[in-house]
Amino acid sequence: MPRSEEAEQWANAVYSAIQEIPHGKVTSYGHIALLLGEPQRPRQVGVCLKSLPDADSGHHYTNDTVPWQRVVNSKGMISHRGPGSAQRQAEVLRSEGVEVKGDSMGEFYIDFSTVGWFPAELPSEAE
Repeated sequence: MPRSEEAEQWANAVYSAIQEIPHGKVTSYGHIALLLGEPQRPRQVGVCLKSLPDADSGHHYTNDTVPWQRVVNSKGMISHRGPGSAQRQAEVLRSEGVEVKGDSMGEFYIDFSTVGWFPAELPSEAE
């Protein structure tokens, strides 16, 4: 089902904001929502990432142009979106030099105190 114009604008804002997260840094869904002026919408940030188009889709924002791997939940945990998705995200983050720890339950965590990215505003808005 196609997105409404409002939903498309929101998704584009989410994708654009995520593109500003520096290599090797990680933030939360909630912080992206806060930076976009909608602190009550962290789940919608996750929905946007879950529906991020594939690279060969012809869209401007894709899973190759948006560093989706740099967004995790507020506990620093990688959310499961499907079989193997958390493992894949952990591997991509590790390839960026981010330390990702796993536990015995198959959960993956990052330490926000070392790799967290929580600016008061988006760098593009500070200019």
